[in-house]
Order: sequence, then C-alpha cells, then structure tokens
Amino acid sequence: MAVNYAEKYAEVIDEKFAAESLTESAVNHDYDFKGVNKVNVYSIPTVPLQDYDMTAPANRYGTPIELGNEVQTLELTQDKAFSFTIDRRNNTDTQMAINSARALARQIKEIITPTVDKYRIAKWVSGAVASHVKEEAITSDNAYSAFLDASMVLFDACAPSDGRIAFVSPAFYRAIKLDARFTKSGDKALELAINGSVGMVDKTAIVVAPTEYFPAGVNFIITHPSAMTSPIKIASYDEHEHPQGIDGWLVEGRVYYDAFVLNNKKGAIYVSKQPASK
Repeated sequence: MAVNYAEKYAEVIDEKFAAESLTESAVNHDYDFKGVNKVNVYSIPTVPLQDYDMTAPANRYGTPIELGNEVQTLELTQDKAFSFTIDRRNNTDTQMAINSARALARQIKEIITPTVDKYRIAKWVSGAVASHVKEEAITSDNAYSAFLDASMVLFDACAPSDGRIAFVSPAFYRAIKLDARFTKSGDKALELAINGSVGMVDKTAIVVAPTEYFPAGVNFIITHPSAMTSPIKIASYDEHEHPQGIDGWLVEGRVYYDAFVLNNKKGAIYVSKQPASK
C-alpha cells in the first residue's frame, strides 16, 4: 500500500524550504503554477508624453502609437526525483511516521535547497543584461568601491532600492571586510530577517553563499525580488510498505521547480565577475 504525504506535509515543506534557503527572500511568487507547468507573462509597453496642440486640426493629443505586448512564457523544466529505503529492522511502525517526516526534512535541507539555490544564482548570472555584467579583479583596495559602482548602475536603471539583496562569494566577503572604507561606513551588523545576511550596504543586504553555489569566477550578484519568480513544489512523496524484495518501506519523492528572470525586470540584476583567463 502506498501513502502519499505530499499534501499532508505541504505547509511544512514550504516552511522548511523557506527557513533553509539562502535565495528565497530574493525571489517572488507572483505567478500561480498550481495545477499547471506553464504561465504566460504579458508586458504592456508605454508611450512617451507629447505636447497637447490646441491649434492642430486633428490629433491634438499627438500621433497615436499602437500598443503591442510582449509575451514571456514561463514553463517549468526542472523535474527531479529521489528514492530511499528504510528497513523494518531499524524502525517500528510507530516510529515510521516520524522518520518519514524527518527524512523529508533532511532531504530538503541537504539536497533540494542547495540545488535550487545554485540553480537560481546561475539564472541570475545568465539573465542579467550585458551592460550590467562587469569583469573586474577584486582586492581589499577596491571591493567596497566595486560594490558601490554596482549600486549606482542599478540606480541609473531605476531598479528598486528597497529590498535589494547581494549574494557574495566568500572571497569577495573577505576582500570587502578588509577594505577600510567598508568597515568605516558599510558594516552595520544589522539584525535582518534574511537568511545568511551578514550586514548591509546602501540598503542592500549582504548574503555570503558558498563558492560552489556560484558559476565560476563570479564575485557577487545584486538583485531584487521583482526580477525573478521561482516556483517550487513537491509533486509527490510516497511511502510504500513491503515493496518487492524489501522488508520495510520504499520512499519516493518528486519535486518540480524552476527560476525565471522576467524580461521587463532583468535590469534589476548586476553581476561582478573575475576577468576571463587569457
């Protein structure tokens, strides 16, 4: 007999993932993927203001401009699964329910969450506009100014300032901590409700992520939650008792996720990376 715990653990799964993920605070969930794997996002353009001409025989409001629309299709592509067994010798029937929950929690913490975090970071890097990607060698002499330069680029792009989050490599974090200008004016040691945050610069939370979470050569990323939507859901979490050849339980799970940089918001992303090797 198979028991599906996906619905039973749904809220716990969401809470556990949010608690463990470094990137969850930097994405939005504005689009509902419940029951579907594809969503269309429509971007409606605007038109410039024109002078109202009271003397014109026609079109006093100016020449009409046809409004089109751009469609970005968001389709879930990441369909992953996991499977493990629990032998009856190591468990009693009473303990089994507890162990199913614990096993799922551990799977989320140690496997699913890091996988999704790495995937999102890679998507930010690949989704940034070319003019917001800078190659630069970072040292303790220029780390703080490099970060401020990045912030200025985002200000010029009219990216929202409140809610920005920076993901920095350990190497960059060391460099900026050794930069005297940062220690004097940037490191406020604030208590923030953002996982992994170690401080703030210009209202941008600094989150240190492991080096392996970044594509090769990335120093840091600055982004805003409006730039990326990233659904994740446990499609199934089944427990099979007495599967063939096993005196115990077979547990199988399936998780859907993806991360989409929105075309009309990609200007809210900045990437600093090391110069390409010659």
